[in-house]
Amino acid sequence: MVAALAAALVVLLPLAWLWAASLVPASYSVMTMGLVDVGGGAALAHGHLPGAAGGRDVTTLVEPDQDSADVEVTLTARRQKVTVPGGPTLTAYTLNGTTPGPTIRAQEGDLVQVTLVNESVPDGTSLHWHGIDVPNAEDGVAGVTQDAVPIGGRHVYRFRAMQVGTYWYHSHQVSHEQVIKGLLGAVVVTPRGGIGGDVDVVGLAHLYAGRRAVQGRSGDVPVEVPAGKTARVRIINTDNGIMPVWVSGATFEVAAVDGTDVNRPTPVEGAKVALAAGGRVDLRVRVPASGAAVRVEMGGAALVLGPAGSAAPATPAMRAPTGVVDLLTYGSPAPLGLDVDHPDRRFTYSIGRRPGFVNGRPGVHWTVNGKMFPGAPMFMVAEGDVAVMHIDNHSGETHPMHLHGHHVVVLARDGVKATGSPWWTDSLEVGNNQTFDVAFVADNPGIWLDHCHNLPHAKEGLTAHLMYEGVTTRFRLGRDTPNTPE
Repeated sequence: MVAALAAALVVLLPLAWLWAASLVPASYSVMTMGLVDVGGGAALAHGHLPGAAGGRDVTTLVEPDQDSADVEVTLTARRQKVTVPGGPTLTAYTLNGTTPGPTIRAQEGDLVQVTLVNESVPDGTSLHWHGIDVPNAEDGVAGVTQDAVPIGGRHVYRFRAMQVGTYWYHSHQVSHEQVIKGLLGAVVVTPRGGIGGDVDVVGLAHLYAGRRAVQGRSGDVPVEVPAGKTARVRIINTDNGIMPVWVSGATFEVAAVDGTDVNRPTPVEGAKVALAAGGRVDLRVRVPASGAAVRVEMGGAALVLGPAGSAAPATPAMRAPTGVVDLLTYGSPAPLGLDVDHPDRRFTYSIGRRPGFVNGRPGVHWTVNGKMFPGAPMFMVAEGDVAVMHIDNHSGETHPMHLHGHHVVVLARDGVKATGSPWWTDSLEVGNNQTFDVAFVADNPGIWLDHCHNLPHAKEGLTAHLMYEGVTTRFRLGRDTPNTPE
């Protein structure tokens, strides 16, 4: 009996210690999460304590221009029943009564001001500007750059739209629920000179109760494009998994990826774009002179381009093409504008999975560099650094990785160097047993999440962060705070 009890204690006591060690405080700061990783570069002063000498709080990292806004929008967030045309009826989160919310359009250089009002979202909410490298105070991450906006509250975001391209906004509070249930919308920034006469088409794709819709409509969505005209079709994947995008009835060009134009794109036929969760792609598609309809397919829904009153839309394709546009080789090379051969810092972001406890919950949990949440590393940089990051994934699943506040350029995949147009991205699908080498310039001071955009994975702890020397935050997260950033 004594021997059996001793044997049980040998097993149970270490488990009890591991359970207790995994418990997350009721209120804690992102600044205390994980170990500092300076990437082999010069030592940095961590000093991440509010009020630290010489430190900058995230709330001071704002758009410096206090002029009147060129684009001013108020978005009211609600929890309500909605019916998706051609699709399901469900309880959703809306902005100004619709999901997706209004498309925000700006011209390059415009000062954008968005006021978020929470009318009835019970857990509080926020807005993150996915792919727009806004000042850190405007990033919309509850518990890091702001507190979640409670019912009856409001929050104002201001940023200058300097990046031409296709982006989107979404909640970064209880994201795995609020984004999936529709608290999102598109952002389009066009050049001052326009887009060269192309017809501008937005196709925000989202799964509502498992059924894909485009611009809030299920099935085929007709879009008027005159015969012989070219459309710039801005596809946004707001879901948690990769989405195939292809064109039936015409060739197409990949004009831009994640807001960055492709250098010298070439015509594509018989291939699809594998669009990462959170990612965007702009396609240039010409409607034939005959006026025959062209379908831009998104795996269960489609934009049907053609003249008004044209004949019945083209027949849907039975399945996506087997060929894939390889962004590692697509387009033509161009200067990167940074020295990736002699970076200031080299980081590794290794994604795995192992048994253990996270906040007292037993299971098989995600790891970053072998550590489970909240022990994932803090990648530390100084402003102006060039950083190279090696990403490897041996977790058994794919992960769309998203670094806030920065774009990265892909240098290599599985050890094979990029040879096409510079592949600048903010939403990178990393397959199981796959590696990427990417680089970025640390030119946007702040505290930035670097996480999986399969949002349930982020909820489960697949999150690290990029921290600039001397930047602090007063905001906290945990069960005794209003903030659950995910």
